[in-house]
Amino acid sequence: MDNILTNYATLKVMATALCYKLVAAIIVYIIGKWIIEKVCNVCTKMMNKKGVDNSLQGFLESIIKVCLWLCLIIAIINILGIDTAAFIGLFAGAGVAIGMAMSGTLGNFAGGVMIILFKPYKVGDYIAAQGYEGIVKEIQIFNTVLVTTDNKTIIIPNGGLSTGSLINYSKQPYRRVDVNFDFCYGTDYETVREAIEKVQNECPLIIKEPIKDEPVAGPWQGLADMGESGCTIATRSWCKSADYWAVMGYMKYEVYQQLRNSGFMFPFNKLDVTITKE
Repeated sequence: MDNILTNYATLKVMATALCYKLVAAIIVYIIGKWIIEKVCNVCTKMMNKKGVDNSLQGFLESIIKVCLWLCLIIAIINILGIDTAAFIGLFAGAGVAIGMAMSGTLGNFAGGVMIILFKPYKVGDYIAAQGYEGIVKEIQIFNTVLVTTDNKTIIIPNGGLSTGSLINYSKQPYRRVDVNFDFCYGTDYETVREAIEKVQNECPLIIKEPIKDEPVAGPWQGLADMGESGCTIATRSWCKSADYWAVMGYMKYEVYQQLRNSGFMFPFNKLDVTITKE
């Protein structure tokens, strides 16, 4: 009977202690959750105030939240009297196993971190990489989302983007528009050149004068090639990067109209066949 009473008292003490621990763990959880939300909100406001890039801001918020929650979980486990060293070892072992199984995914994660930190491109830039090109719609931690000019969505892993070559058409404020025009042999070169120059000078989007500290020059035209069917005049026109396609379309249409209305013949491939009688 004494043993039963002793065991009952021991169990009662253990149950009471466990209840206290559970209550303490719940209180710590509630307070910790409140603190995490406040810290995340403060960090978000600070990053907004400092003008941190949206993609980097989202990544940093996720990292901060994960770290704070991990600390809270370890603190609760410690309050409950569970050996945290065993859990840390378990997490470490699981991390190694997951890392080996997800080496490609981790490479994309590392690539996302590199892209966010060094910013070879940002949301809104027009880039070409991995055989695709389009406007960057979103930079995720594992992938980059592009939208093509015909409104297709392309998802490219960040691993290849961070280690491979890419072209950022929006990085520089100005771009050069190169358009070539062909005309038949026998056509007066100077007349064609002047017609093209007139189109360049009348386009409001083409920059007419050099810009200091920029590789920008005024409009240029010159004889580029003498082919089998005719000659080629090359043109160089500088404009703002955002106006590139508008200037390209303007040049092709207006030059074609100018030359066609003036009676110029555009070259085409032709074959002369000579028949001899034996």
